[in-house]
Amino acid sequence: MKRILASCIGALAVAMAGPSAAQPYPSKPVKIVVPFAVGGIADTFARVIGQKLGEAWSQPVVVENKGGAGGNIGADLVAKSPPDGYALVMGNIGTHAVNPYLVKNMPFDPFRDFVPVAHVLDAEGLLVVNPAVNAKTVADIVMLAKAEPGKLSYASAGMGTTSHLAGELFKSMAKVDVVHVPYKGNAPAITDLLGGQTQMIFATMPTVLPQVKAGRLRAVAVIGTERAPALPDVPTVAETLPGFAVSNWIGLFAPAGTPPEIVARLNAEVQKIMQQPDVQKRLETEGARFVPTTPQSFAAFQKAEAEKWAKAIREAGIKPE
Repeated sequence: MKRILASCIGALAVAMAGPSAAQPYPSKPVKIVVPFAVGGIADTFARVIGQKLGEAWSQPVVVENKGGAGGNIGADLVAKSPPDGYALVMGNIGTHAVNPYLVKNMPFDPFRDFVPVAHVLDAEGLLVVNPAVNAKTVADIVMLAKAEPGKLSYASAGMGTTSHLAGELFKSMAKVDVVHVPYKGNAPAITDLLGGQTQMIFATMPTVLPQVKAGRLRAVAVIGTERAPALPDVPTVAETLPGFAVSNWIGLFAPAGTPPEIVARLNAEVQKIMQQPDVQKRLETEGARFVPTTPQSFAAFQKAEAEKWAKAIREAGIKPE
């Protein structure tokens, strides 16, 4: 009888302790992995979000850079972390939409192994040309390319980068033959464009805007869906090629299985942070814009992006390596 009574009391104690023992999230430091080098736009805004989350939660939020393999190394680290909201990754169009179609042995599945948290930003992009090119509009470039197939070339930051894929999408939609010249990064690609070794590039705005303002490159069109506040008179490519849109997007992801209430809380916090005046000003400086989303609408966007780029990669004949 005593044993039964003791057992009942013990069970009651556990039941009563359960709710109070469950620590509210977050109860320990949170880690945001940036799967790219220090100093890029993903790193910049991971640190902005990390600092402001830490202030709001009175809990440290640590940003760790784990670059390599097109972002796959850092993303894989988070994919294999416990799904408890304490390890997040600042993924992008590469890690969470494009890489599966470019990399033979992906270490993770961007859909099965992650849950989307928030679409953080879209980095504005520009189609620019060397001023020696006799083209001021998208229509001019198309006309030149059709008149002399294979003569024009476009530089990119490397195979599979957004600048490469944007060029292939342009070729496909405009039905033109323009030669792709890949480089190891934006810096050498733009150096050769300035020197006239190539004629054009699709690049993020911060990368080329100083050269445009100095008159060393000519801005032809914005590659996103809307005109850019920094260059309101520059049209979008889509104004000539309807449906053309390249979004160099960045978003926050958590490991699959992370509780929905934690995902919802993270999303709500990111929405608040990204709409603060100082963050909006920083976005403008970086040539980027915040995209408000729910986790569900961000998931739908990620799926649509993967389908779009799978088609573009297939049509361009690019094989996984």
